[in-house]
Amino acid sequence: MRLGLMVGYWGSAKDTHAHSQLQLVQEAERLGYAVAWVAEAYGSDAPTVLAWLGAQTDRIDVGSAIMQIPARTPAMTAMTAATLDSLTGGRFRLGLGVSGPQVSEGWHGVRFTDPLGRTREYAEIVRRALGRERLEYDGEHFTLPLPDGPGKALHLTIRPERARIPLYLAAIGPKNLALTGEVADGWLPVFYIPEEAGGLHETVRAGREAAGRGRTLDGFDIAPSVPVSLGSDLEQAYDRVRPYAALYVGGMGSAKQNFYNRIAVRAGFADEAATVQRLYLERRPRDAQAALSHDFLDRTALVGDRARIADRLHRYAEAGVTTLCVAPYGESLQQRLDTVRTMAELLDEQGLAG
Repeated sequence: MRLGLMVGYWGSAKDTHAHSQLQLVQEAERLGYAVAWVAEAYGSDAPTVLAWLGAQTDRIDVGSAIMQIPARTPAMTAMTAATLDSLTGGRFRLGLGVSGPQVSEGWHGVRFTDPLGRTREYAEIVRRALGRERLEYDGEHFTLPLPDGPGKALHLTIRPERARIPLYLAAIGPKNLALTGEVADGWLPVFYIPEEAGGLHETVRAGREAAGRGRTLDGFDIAPSVPVSLGSDLEQAYDRVRPYAALYVGGMGSAKQNFYNRIAVRAGFADEAATVQRLYLERRPRDAQAALSHDFLDRTALVGDRARIADRLHRYAEAGVTTLCVAPYGESLQQRLDTVRTMAELLDEQGLAG
């Protein structure tokens, strides 16, 4: 199992400006982390931050977790991926996701219809563009070139550093998981529960098999984002991850469409998920945070002192995780740096590094 670093959104909270993120990424690189991931929602964009980080590192991969599908045409995404891969000397990983209906329709003005079909076509076009094929595509969501105008089939004018840039999908539902196995090189899950992951991995396998990619997950990267809150005061450690968990379970989407809430429901936390969502949508975020159980937080995050986290690390390796992406939580940059270091030490001490 390798380690990744989940940097998250730039400038979304205190002490997460570019220089703080750079220090975290440079320390992760020094410690041998495989990749640093950057997110985007409706604030900072991922590619700009990735260019900033890539210019000041030498070995660690940099990846988008995720670049939003409704935000860019597939050709624009291919151009960005090829540019970042070239500028970083072949260190870019392309993570894609459809986001949610509120962001897609409210921010980007793109209808959130048939996300599965849109993702499939999008990934196909990105692959073709990065392969420097002349873009001709006749799908339900994308048509290239447009048939009734002066456009013509073009190909990418630059050559990416590598023939195949790794493509990841942020998939949640079973159909999207199967699609991930079919078209992607890796999966970027959130609220990943190792004990519940067997069926999810099986769905990815089925997608790979259907696409003629083999039955095993050999060479496929399972890279969950895992909040890590390190500390001897267990309640304080839980409290650090509560705002994140409550935001996603309770407020990331509407009452009818919250994909993260559905993850909690499928994991057996239906009553808890409903309570957290109700409180969050009533604008009572602190009450929503308090409604999260220790059980849910322990199953979706690594919380506690070194010994407690070391014991729980084995769950991820045994489940088949290949890259554990650490999202370090702490009141200060120094605490987050300590978490990044401790995770590298624990992986080595537990004989899990590989």
